[in-house]
Amino acid sequence: MKNYSALITGASSGIGYEFAKILAKEKIDLILVARNLKRLEEIRDELSRFDVSITLIEKDLSLPHSAEDVYNEVKNQDKHVDILINSAGVGLLGRFIELDLQKQLEMIQLNMTTLTQLTHLFLQDMVNRNFGRIINVASIASFVSTPLLSVYAASKAYVLSFTESLNTELEGKGDIMVTALCPGPTKTNFARAAHMESIEDVYHQFSISPSVVAEAGYQALQKKKSIVIPEKKLSISLFVTRFLPRKWLQYTLGGFWKLKGH
Repeated sequence: MKNYSALITGASSGIGYEFAKILAKEKIDLILVARNLKRLEEIRDELSRFDVSITLIEKDLSLPHSAEDVYNEVKNQDKHVDILINSAGVGLLGRFIELDLQKQLEMIQLNMTTLTQLTHLFLQDMVNRNFGRIINVASIASFVSTPLLSVYAASKAYVLSFTESLNTELEGKGDIMVTALCPGPTKTNFARAAHMESIEDVYHQFSISPSVVAEAGYQALQKKKSIVIPEKKLSISLFVTRFLPRKWLQYTLGGFWKLKGH
């Protein structure tokens, strides 16, 4: 996939950063978006050895109109996007009624609204060029409602449904594919950002490397898969959940002890 350009949100760390490394090695020009400009500059210096164009956009995507700002910046710099990777996202652990409402609304803005806006804006250009690839980072939480992560899980369920529906709508619109990347626990700063410090050590025991997740996403992109779950054992587990009572699953995933004692 040489001579292409990719825009990656959440590019300063975690899965987004790993995507940036993979695509730079493949000689794909990069447009990196994140709030931390200093970290983006460090990544640009690190990846400069691959001799690709790297454009940095400092933007807080949890804010309204941030998607339009990013799109306009890309256009103002006379860039185009062949590959869009919506990797930016955040979670919050706790009871819905006890968590700060504004923070939950910002999570909805980032995980759903901004992702939708970026997809809408750049997808129209892709259709006009008859080519495009989009990866929307969802989660295994997309498949099962999860108490104590209620808004997060709901936002990721939206991402999965949105992605699957888009693929059907885009049939016959050119060589365009949208992929939902659905990892399980991943060794990023997600746990800390989600205020999961009390179970962070346990969380990371069951986590996989973000490089594994990004590689699985890139392979899925090349093979034009609509859904990818990076670990086979998670795929099997999710298949089994279809035959289990939904209430039991909620207590299991939310942590029965946590629900009773939280």
